Amino acid sequence: MRKLLLGLDIGSSSVKASLLDADLGRAIVSKAFPEEEMPIDAPETGWAEQDPEMWWTYVKQTIQFVLKKAEVKTGELKGIGIAYQMHGLVLVDKNHQVLRPSIIWCDSRAVSIGDQAFQALGSEYCLPHLLNSPGNFTASKLRWVMENEPEVAAKIHKIMLPGDFIAMKLSGEILTSETGLSEGIFWDFKANGLSKPLLKQMGISESLIPDAVPSFSIQGKVTVEASKETGIEAGVPIAYRAGDQPNNAFSLNVLKPGELATTAGTSGTVYGVCDTPLYDPESRVNTFVHVNHAAKAPSYGVLLCVNGTGILNSWLKRVMGGARISYEEMNSLGGSAPIGSDGLVFIPFGNGVERIMRNKPVGAHLLGLDLLKHDKRHLIRSAQEGIVCALTYGFRIMKDMGMNLKTVKAGHANMFLSPLFRKTFVHMNQVNLELYDTDGAQGAARGAGIGVGLYHSEAEAFQGLQLLETVEPNTNFYEPYEEAYHHWENRLKEVM
Repeated sequence: MRKLLLGLDIGSSSVKASLLDADLGRAIVSKAFPEEEMPIDAPETGWAEQDPEMWWTYVKQTIQFVLKKAEVKTGELKGIGIAYQMHGLVLVDKNHQVLRPSIIWCDSRAVSIGDQAFQALGSEYCLPHLLNSPGNFTASKLRWVMENEPEVAAKIHKIMLPGDFIAMKLSGEILTSETGLSEGIFWDFKANGLSKPLLKQMGISESLIPDAVPSFSIQGKVTVEASKETGIEAGVPIAYRAGDQPNNAFSLNVLKPGELATTAGTSGTVYGVCDTPLYDPESRVNTFVHVNHAAKAPSYGVLLCVNGTGILNSWLKRVMGGARISYEEMNSLGGSAPIGSDGLVFIPFGNGVERIMRNKPVGAHLLGLDLLKHDKRHLIRSAQEGIVCALTYGFRIMKDMGMNLKTVKAGHANMFLSPLFRKTFVHMNQVNLELYDTDGAQGAARGAGIGVGLYHSEAEAFQGLQLLETVEPNTNFYEPYEEAYHHWENRLKEVM
């Protein structure tokens, strides 16, 4: 009998499910729904909301698809892992009913609330204890609801992150994790527990916060009702949960100090692991509990995030003709333009406030356009270069914190499918890039394998992970890419 593991990745663009054969260490079937991107509602400028029940609808569709495609038999599915878009706020009442749309990761409405909390608590507390400013994270979003929607706040039984909500729908239990509490800025790293000063300052009752479970652990089992809705056999355990960036790092076997992972989906990230609680004094990059953190063996993840990444690329595709041009054609066109795009600069910050910009609404800008010289080749290249320049801006903050950035791992997906993007990333940052055949859903499945005890070590869990390609920097290209970066940085100063 096969031993199968199900991984779910709850994104803001789509929901993906992967079935992993635990013995082979390979995915046997994967599927994402919907075919087009999920809608994000913006009732006001800077807001971003999604209906959690929409996620659940697509979770059910993806699960039903992969179970049917793989012809899963009774007893074969051993565990479920859940990865999810970080920082979102889900509110439910005592009957587990959703009270309002989720305020998701790229929503900017709570920036001022986080700033006020930082001033009230002081940097002397926030930086060593929270490793961050409260910023625009989940705690600040909850406070916004309390201040602006008191009738909703009065009905709150528990708050959750998106992955906690999906776990609740599957198991009927409301739980979270230490990684989740840290990403919401509820976690005191020195006290190794909830931040009582933060809760007091924001007027948040501790009773609203779910109990925390380890990332790798039995966290509930599929109920009879959820079994009828999904097709999963009742009693299958949920055995892993983590936010998308810690999970992406885990999916690439990035677990030890000095190792780094990167993504370039809707947002672009670099995530580095360390064993000491590093922090940026300006909270431009953020430190969270990593999935393998333990009191006796601490593990932290430092996250650099650029919101305007794949979303810029998809926007560009739409304005260039949508279905009439493919991403492959765009990558080829952009690659034919020279390094630096003949002076055309794209500032990609058009998807909410950016942390590396100190939560300022910088916006997206196209600068230096010459109508007699520039064409779609330059436009495409400047967009991809602009995204890499923004990541490089954050990279240099991480280096200043003392992080060693030499080799970065990524899944062979999203913008890393573009040769132009890969080369720009490698040469501008002078790093080796390792590309693997994996994704967040596969990582969540491997996590479930550890959680249920099918894998007895992390090394065993990653025996089937395939390295597809290594891209190394050519020192001959360092100067032109460095020149392009400094030109981009100078133009950025003009719009800040």
